[in-house]
Amino acid sequence: MNPTTTAIDDHRVVTVRGLTKSYGGRVAVDRLDLDVSAGEVVGLIGANGAGKTTAVECVQGLRRPDAGTVRVLGLDPVRDADRLRPLVGSQLQSSSLPDRLRVGEAVALFSTRRARDADGLLERFGLAGKLRSAFGTMSGGEQQRLFLVLALLNQPRLVILDELTQGLDPAARREVWSSVAQLRDAGTTVLLVTHELDEAEVLCDRVVALRAGQVLDAGTPAELVTRHGGVVTTRFGTTSDPAGVVHAVDDLTGVHHVEVGADGQVTVRGDRSSIAHVGAWLVGRGSIPADLRVDVPDLETALLRLLDGPEPLPTIPAPTGVLR
Repeated sequence: MNPTTTAIDDHRVVTVRGLTKSYGGRVAVDRLDLDVSAGEVVGLIGANGAGKTTAVECVQGLRRPDAGTVRVLGLDPVRDADRLRPLVGSQLQSSSLPDRLRVGEAVALFSTRRARDADGLLERFGLAGKLRSAFGTMSGGEQQRLFLVLALLNQPRLVILDELTQGLDPAARREVWSSVAQLRDAGTTVLLVTHELDEAEVLCDRVVALRAGQVLDAGTPAELVTRHGGVVTTRFGTTSDPAGVVHAVDDLTGVHHVEVGADGQVTVRGDRSSIAHVGAWLVGRGSIPADLRVDVPDLETALLRLLDGPEPLPTIPAPTGVLR
């Protein structure tokens, strides 16, 4: 069947197979496979130059791949650009608007016949009172929320966000995160490029880690942390019977190793379940040490360990069903 005539109600919104793109002999994306299913928020993570932005530009049809296939809603982003354009909303890394352009004017400029209730979108993203505000007078968080409004204005099936919170202060980042979470909760499909790994952990159903244009690994943030983040470390002080503490704690579920330093500091290493079991053991003893501390690996830890690895892992096989 001709890909331009396939039904666009397929649950797989984005399908990429063997995508390769080079610039002047430098490979930016190297045989990339990627799937994004309806209603998912999928994040592309990796260091600068990993190929994240090039990949989403190919998905959007802004760049023509050197090799491989890209389908968005069953359509070729380059050949079927006119059909696909109304179905995809985007905020790219270089997005900007003229400083003097007012919010109401921007909404009118970007609206098509498919445009939904603009007033409702502005209300939803906290911009209802900003219709007459010039873009240049708005805060960074307000500007990014306006880009979200414009990306959603024409009822897209897919929203592409590239470094949405780059350069924003922590409060503005949280504002924008809340807005993206609203998209996720409403079932909007989102492809998110980000350097902010706490952002990926909060917002993404799945993440794909890239290095040198190749997939290192993919899965939920929790799966990547479990596979690559290392062990959980629990520390607390003890003043009595160190050997007895080691013996008792070493037998707890999820504990891999226990040691006591010369200063009486107990260090317990294990999986995430060890947190609960060590905590329960401490409660059972009748006291919680005042210096109790738990260090849990996060997605940043996992990615750094991945990036330090010698070679990319084998490409993750394409899923056969809806990933949630």
